[in-house]
Amino acid sequence: MTEADPVSVLIGGAQGEHVSLNAGMANRHGMIAGATGPGKTITMQILAEGFSRAGVPVFLADVKGDVSGLSVQGKPHPKVDERIQAIGIEDFQLSGTPVVFWDMYGKKGHPVRTTVTELGPLLLSNLLGLSDAQEGVLYAAFKIADEEGLALLDLEDLQALLTWMSDNRKELVGEYGNFTTASIGAIQRDLLVLEEQDAETFLGEPALNLNDMMRVDFSGQGVISIMDVTEIMNRGPKLYSTFLLWMLSELFENLPEVGDLEKPKFVMFFDEAHLIFDDAPRALLDKIEQVVRLIRSKGVGVYFITQSPLDVPESVLGQLGNRVQHALRAFTPKDQRSVRAAAETFRANPRLDTAAVITELGVGEALASVLDAEGRPTVVERVLVAPPGSQIGPITPAQRQVIVRSSVIYGTYEREIDRESAYEILQRRAEQAAAAADAAEQSSRD
Repeated sequence: MTEADPVSVLIGGAQGEHVSLNAGMANRHGMIAGATGPGKTITMQILAEGFSRAGVPVFLADVKGDVSGLSVQGKPHPKVDERIQAIGIEDFQLSGTPVVFWDMYGKKGHPVRTTVTELGPLLLSNLLGLSDAQEGVLYAAFKIADEEGLALLDLEDLQALLTWMSDNRKELVGEYGNFTTASIGAIQRDLLVLEEQDAETFLGEPALNLNDMMRVDFSGQGVISIMDVTEIMNRGPKLYSTFLLWMLSELFENLPEVGDLEKPKFVMFFDEAHLIFDDAPRALLDKIEQVVRLIRSKGVGVYFITQSPLDVPESVLGQLGNRVQHALRAFTPKDQRSVRAAAETFRANPRLDTAAVITELGVGEALASVLDAEGRPTVVERVLVAPPGSQIGPITPAQRQVIVRSSVIYGTYEREIDRESAYEILQRRAEQAAAAADAAEQSSRD
């Protein structure tokens, strides 16, 4: 068992023995795993609360729409009192945390946008599901935009650039390699599918300033940014995973190196983590592995929430030092492999048959192993997960709107900006070329 220290996050325990996550090792990443129902969301909630109290800003994706209760104080309940007594928590308090709500579609929180340029060709190719040849065309488009000074802000800009490339293909192939109008047409059709999913609401300006998700409030608590992704998941999970990977990439590219800190600068929780890796091409998986490995030096901790450790590539799984495992059921051979894989990710405890315990855990119970002050994994322990001080379950839409409108950033992202970019520039060039052609024709007649 680890002793709680001034900068630590309580996970749970039993009979006065606690397992706490050392905040100094929180940037070594982690995982919350388990079948549906045993309590992964509550574990994410109590960890987010703990980081917030420690002064660490938090981002979490709300996949099911049930974590907005973090913003308000929980209610007394006999079962909460029973859990507090069983764990031996002496300083438990019911309280909410400072929260900012975000929503890509701007309905349940502040709108979230980035530009096509910032998204980049690798993530956009994965989002569109492009072939290698089509991906090459997209990379050429980004290079042309950069060299021609064409800002790619939204899908309209990219469509206009692709049309211009098709019209000027003969002049471009010598410098940018051979590409076909068929490949361009295929990309444009895929972009139309994105438009039907309202993905254009995510692409544009004002672009999200990630510093607005890395705030500490007046009391010194880290602000928790809750991104509602329920509608995104219904329209297309790839858009959700692309957004998460874009956030990781932006943090990696823009944050300075800070080395080992007493506590992380930022912690991110990615629910339904398997969606990030499903069907991702090798180049993207390599990029994810690199970012996860190196972003800890920027003071960022990433926590994946998923059903089984098998959902995460081994190269990434090996970098997740802090583990909380809820119950798994072993009904099929595949289930049994998942149980064995989960058990093997822990440092063995001679007092526990880890694989057997995973199938026996009840709701609110978990196996936990964290990194000690030297970065070594502790032996796995069976714990009762601590209860949250905030409300379990969602708040009302009216409560949410009050929080959104009282936010210090309200008004920053609510109105979309449409400045001059590739679409307007190429349209003006086309008009000028047409006018010059008309003038030349008129001159020849004269």
